[in-house]
Amino acid sequence: MVAVVGQILSVFKLRIGVVIMLSALAGIAVTPGPMPEAYQVWVLAVAVLISAASAGAFNQYVERDIDGLMSRTANRPFVTGHFTAGPVWPFVIWGLMVSAVGAAAVAVNAWAALYTFLGAFTYAVVYTVWLKRRTWLNIVFGGLAGSFAVLAGAAAVDPGIGASAFLFSLALFLWTPPHFWSLALALKDDYAAAGVPMLPVVVGAKATARIILASTLALVLVTLTPAFVGMGLTYLAGAIIGGAIFIWFSVKLVANPTKRNAMLAFFSSLVQLTLLLVAAMADRWLIS
Repeated sequence: MVAVVGQILSVFKLRIGVVIMLSALAGIAVTPGPMPEAYQVWVLAVAVLISAASAGAFNQYVERDIDGLMSRTANRPFVTGHFTAGPVWPFVIWGLMVSAVGAAAVAVNAWAALYTFLGAFTYAVVYTVWLKRRTWLNIVFGGLAGSFAVLAGAAAVDPGIGASAFLFSLALFLWTPPHFWSLALALKDDYAAAGVPMLPVVVGAKATARIILASTLALVLVTLTPAFVGMGLTYLAGAIIGGAIFIWFSVKLVANPTKRNAMLAFFSSLVQLTLLLVAAMADRWLIS
């Protein structure tokens, strides 16, 4: 039973779903205005989590052919045969997503529901189906998934998206490429073997490392801007500390673009995002 639960959690990529959910909560936090009712916050959080999880499951369903060619993904349930990739899966996946979006529309508002849908659609269709096997720009557009989660949270407070919510969503958009390019650099040979044109496969390790650093610098600059349009010192401290950590390891990656340094940059991006999300929520709900 425990093994089955673990396989289900793996298929639905719940760890990523939780991050997307927290991004939506941060979107609520950075948006000026009265807090939504508690039940609306809960419904939206669960709706974003389920829609993101559905997109993650669809990603694994579609990519089961290339997942078997990569060491990182070779043990996924559709590859190993723990789950049979039959026609019922798309119905379950899209049924969950439609239910989640519908719940957000009823409990919150149409704009929050729309952004919830667009986040899942961007990852499941735009990134997974349309772009991943065609262009190194795949993950650039894939970054919109996190941005839409922020906008879904912001729309729960005010459907007219303000400056702080827009800038925070832009930060999530800019965070995704250097985060995934760091991982792709560490796993460059895997992606090459699977025929996926991730940036390191296309331009090589040294050029990718420089692009990661440039992208990280742009990201960090944008993460600072919400502090000038309403966010407080707690948020600014989180943005500065997290940004400094990611920049440091990106600089190390440029100096020596090894697999180890690429993974360190990858994990430092997770530290940065965690600090950013926690600082945004603490700034609004604990400090104010």
